[in-house]
Amino acid sequence: MRQPRLSKLELQIMEALWKRGASSIREIQQAFPEKSRPAYTTIQTTVYRLETKKALRRVKKISNAHIFEALISRDAAHRRLIDELLGLFGGRPETVVSHLIETGKLTLENVEEAKRTLQRLAKKERSE
Repeated sequence: MRQPRLSKLELQIMEALWKRGASSIREIQQAFPEKSRPAYTTIQTTVYRLETKKALRRVKKISNAHIFEALISRDAAHRRLIDELLGLFGGRPETVVSHLIETGKLTLENVEEAKRTLQRLAKKERSE
């Protein structure tokens, strides 16, 4: 199933669910820092939008509060974002990697870890 495209606020709501587990709209709202906390109705509207996108679902109702849980994983959402980012560069990672290196956000240790992952995947493909 294709992962839904998520806005920044939708990702923040999903992050609250990934960290806290099943939560009510009020609990999701409380997960935001007080200074930048969106209004309850903003969270509610966005949660319902995420439900339509099948990114989360209602699991139960306690009194008047619906409890929601994530249907997509953090990894799946991150993979979608990375694929979209690479799409902006024609699917080629060189520009992104070059930027990460120049800004010091990609270290030699990161590169070594990536190399080990590539070797492991190549070995796995050969054995299949």
